[in-house]
Amino acid sequence: KDLDDWRKFWRLLFASFCLFVFCQVFNDPIHGSIELHPLLIKIIDTPQFQRLRFIKQLGGVYFVYPGASHNRFEHSIGVGYLAGKLAEALRSRQPELNITERDVLCVQIAGLCHDLGHGPFSHLYDGLFLPKHENGSCDMLDHLLKENNLEPVMEKYGLKPEDDIIFIKEMIAGPLQESKEQEWDFKGRPEEKSFLYEIVSNKRNGVDVDKFDYLARDSLYLGIKNTFDFHRFLQFARVCEVDGRKTICTRDIEDNMYDLFYIRHRLHKRAYQHRVNKVIEHMIAEAFLKADGHIEIEGSGGRMFTLSTANEDMEAYTKLTDNVFEEILKSSRPELQEAREILQNIVSRKIYKFVGERKARLLAGKKLAQPLPDEEENNLKPEDFEILVINMDYGMKDKNPVEHMHFYSKKEPDVAKPMSPENIFSEQLIRVFCKKIDEQTLEWNNEQGGNDCIVKQNFRILFFCIYMILIFF
Repeated sequence: KDLDDWRKFWRLLFASFCLFVFCQVFNDPIHGSIELHPLLIKIIDTPQFQRLRFIKQLGGVYFVYPGASHNRFEHSIGVGYLAGKLAEALRSRQPELNITERDVLCVQIAGLCHDLGHGPFSHLYDGLFLPKHENGSCDMLDHLLKENNLEPVMEKYGLKPEDDIIFIKEMIAGPLQESKEQEWDFKGRPEEKSFLYEIVSNKRNGVDVDKFDYLARDSLYLGIKNTFDFHRFLQFARVCEVDGRKTICTRDIEDNMYDLFYIRHRLHKRAYQHRVNKVIEHMIAEAFLKADGHIEIEGSGGRMFTLSTANEDMEAYTKLTDNVFEEILKSSRPELQEAREILQNIVSRKIYKFVGERKARLLAGKKLAQPLPDEEENNLKPEDFEILVINMDYGMKDKNPVEHMHFYSKKEPDVAKPMSPENIFSEQLIRVFCKKIDEQTLEWNNEQGGNDCIVKQNFRILFFCIYMILIFF
């Protein structure tokens, strides 16, 4: 027993020395000078994490907002830092929660690694080839730890890889195995530490440090004012019991929480779902689909993978970044000609022509259009149109996320109560674009009075497509 105590003492002394000597300071535009644990530095200095330098945070938004050039790399560092700040705040404020240094370090690693699974142009690739990037993040984390032999390093800093790697992955993607027989599906930590699972990715109401960082960071680079102050949340956060389970709450005076969901909705409306961004991302997706099968990426054991299958092998996936756009664009291979032409049109700003948009709820059940005369001057066909359905909400579809939050009062800091809801809305837009961008069609459109002409002269085609999409959705 004495020998074990001495080993623990020297291990803690070594860890403290390493923290003092090897911590690295980053100058971040959002959080200022931030200091990260040496184990996080070890993870950052791997090819698997450095790959995030070459994946745009906002995908195609960069083609609309020139300032939106930031990448998943700096966002991930920011989330890792904020995750540690929130865990430490709860630990110092409520010692009875028994949050250990090991817990804090695991939470930081989860924040740092939560976006490892993103593919080229972030969510664009996810929508095409990857059901959930969170699962890809867990696979990439396993690959990162194995390839760089980091499990012994984790042990050196007091972690238990066999338990803590499971805990980290659960914080990123949720329970690895769900069971109907058990009320608590998580294996990494017991139910009394349920609140730890709300720090990085909060499935209860969406209030987490991932959102804190990307809203602040995206607002800065987009040039859109951010009205939400996450520092106040860190200052007032407490753990209270709700329905028999511990959850993170904030003060009842914090109407600041409405600002969180408002700025999220505002960024979706002005940037993430911007009509030019969405049609450019759709064109990039078309190019990727046409190039799939012709782009070869070498993976483990010398096996070759395509754009759509690279996520099945983490060695191949490590090599897949936004650079694939340039690879297609600069290629002279004949089999990539169609994909190359689409990307050339994007670069030269020959994008699909915006026809118009309508809110879905205003169209449902109404007579959509009058039929066209038999003679059609412009010879447009249904396949010449592209219809995109855009959903915008406050983070929980048509539900009010604040209703899923709980607040405590100054008089009763350990009693959690819901807040009276305000009217939070969601909306669905149906946008129509014309894929024919040849000079004759555009000249005809301009002569006839611009976009409204296409709408008026082609209602039979246009709104038949809208009618079909409404029935489908």
